[in-house]
Amino acid sequence: MESPVFARRANPMDRTLSPAAYNLVIGLTLCWGFWVNWWMVGNIPVESIRSIHPWLFFGGYFASCLSGAWLFHRSNQPWVSFLGYNLVVVPFGLIVNLVVSRYDGALVHEAIRITALVTLGMMALGALFPRFFASIAGALTVALLLVILVELVELFVFGVHHGVIDWIVVLIFCGYVGVDWGRANRIPKTLDNAIDSAAALYMDIINLFLRILRILGRK
Repeated sequence: MESPVFARRANPMDRTLSPAAYNLVIGLTLCWGFWVNWWMVGNIPVESIRSIHPWLFFGGYFASCLSGAWLFHRSNQPWVSFLGYNLVVVPFGLIVNLVVSRYDGALVHEAIRITALVTLGMMALGALFPRFFASIAGALTVALLLVILVELVELFVFGVHHGVIDWIVVLIFCGYVGVDWGRANRIPKTLDNAIDSAAALYMDIINLFLRILRILGRK
């Protein structure tokens, strides 16, 4: 199902941005989220996160992410969307903090570099072939749900994790970057839509980064 953000149509009352300004806002919003995550990794001790009871941690994580996603999906006010974006960025930052603490710094930097290059490549493809990526959006959603189900069964029933799943998830989120970038350029270029599009891309990119780091870590 298409996000309400990407189903928006032009409204004569909305103030639109130039393409350059629109893309700049998306880029700055993404950089803000990544900077917050970087700050959290550098300043929040991993031990303090691990000391939180798992039920409390994951309950708060999902409550914050779902509330944030609801805000930026439903609101047409930039400040409300930015608040929702931050409600997603902060819990994601805690997860990133827990994950990167397990790996060498050089490996983390390599994962960041690869993620950035892959993201830029997929955004370019999303701009060049928007119809193709729009046509695979539904298949990507089904594939992601299926992979999540398989991964949960493997983890909690069989106690194993197959590396091929990480590669599949990487491919799925590569597709999502192209899909969401293509969608971002189809909707009206307003300030609110730029923030909302950045929020969708942020979640794609962070999930892509975490899986790439996991793949590199196995090597």
